[in-house]
Parts: sequence; C-alpha cells; structure tokens
Amino acid sequence: MQFKATLWPTLGALVGVALAVALGCWQLTRAHTKEVLRDSIAAASRNARIALPAAPISADDFLNRRVEVRGRFEPRYGIFIDNRVLNGAVGYYVVMPLAIGDSERYVLVNRGWIAGTNARGILPEVATPVGEVTVSGRATVPAKRYFELSPNVAEGKVWQNLVLERYRAAVPIALQPIVIQQENEAGDGLAREWPAPDFGIDMHYGYAFQWFALAITLAIFYVVTHVKKRPL
Repeated sequence: MQFKATLWPTLGALVGVALAVALGCWQLTRAHTKEVLRDSIAAASRNARIALPAAPISADDFLNRRVEVRGRFEPRYGIFIDNRVLNGAVGYYVVMPLAIGDSERYVLVNRGWIAGTNARGILPEVATPVGEVTVSGRATVPAKRYFELSPNVAEGKVWQNLVLERYRAAVPIALQPIVIQQENEAGDGLAREWPAPDFGIDMHYGYAFQWFALAITLAIFYVVTHVKKRPL
C-alpha cells in the first residue's frame, strides 16, 4: 500500500477539516460562555436583595440581581403578554408599571401569569393592590427581537411580546431599563412559577460534537481515497 497525495483534493481536505474544527471550537466557546452566564445568574440569585432607586440606573448593574422596590402600581398602563402557557393552560403574563416611591419614574413589573377566558375578545380580570406595595424579584431585560407571527404585535392591551423600546414609545412615562420578574406573593391570584432560563448549553455541545465528527470523517475519507495498492 502507498499513500499518493494530489494537490487540489489535499487542499480541499485541509480546508474542510480546518473549517469543521474551527466551527466545533466556536460552539465549545459558546457553551462555555453560557455556562459562565448561568453560573453568574445562579450566584446573583443567592445574594441579598438590593433596593431599586428612583434615580436612573444602568441595566447592566442590576441584570439578574434580586431587587426590591416600594411603590404604587399604575393599572392604566398595564398590558397582557399573549400566549403564555402554564401547566398546559394558555393565558397571559400581566405586566404593569410601578411608580417608584413618590417619584415620577416607573419600573415595569411582570406580576405573573393568569389564565385566559373562554372568549378570546374578553380579557381576564386582574386584582391590583391599592396603595403602596413592596415588590421583590429578579431584574431582567427582555430580548430586543422576537420571532412574531403577525405584524399586529400590539393590539390595545394585548401584546405578543414585551419589548422595552416599543413600550416606551407607546406609554408616556419614564422607565427604568429593566423588568422585575415578581417573586413575592401579593394575594392577587397570579401564578409566579418562572421557568428557568434555557441557555441551550447542551445544544452547543451537540453541535460541537457534530463538527468534530465531520472533521474526523473528512480526514479518514481523504486518507482512504489516497491510499493505493502497490502494483505487483
């Protein structure tokens, strides 16, 4: 048996193997980055709550931290985030701004989940506390882009997704750049079973395995196709 290399197939194999290895390494880097993010969120959730001020804040300083704020809900500007499923039932997330203390600055609060009504055009009744309340939960920043099935992403009080920029354009109030995912009970009948964030870490490891497997397959194929029997 003898190995006989040719120029263009060799270059093609080298490029293919190098590209597959590079993509596999990129997927591993993505997985490791998300593992760090997951661990940071878990660590932040174990820290003591921090008070949310009325003064403007940076979202990065509060993101994924446990926060607490006192204020009054403003039901006029509340919205329902559509098509949210809990335990097999379809309903809404109830999102409402909270005036921070005696200031004119608000923070959006995702108060929790409520089941939909039998009639699509009728929204469920939401009990809202009157007067000053304390809200505690995790500070989040909604994604700026969503895949939306319809161009009608905001119909009155029913929205497909919560986008802060869109909400700011629709409602004339000053907002902090975060949304509090409320965790404390308030006797309002809303469910607050927040799903753990899905970081897709296993997906990245799976893709990395596929790219490395492809690199090995290309290398084996190249070697096998370039090994010839010696003439007798």
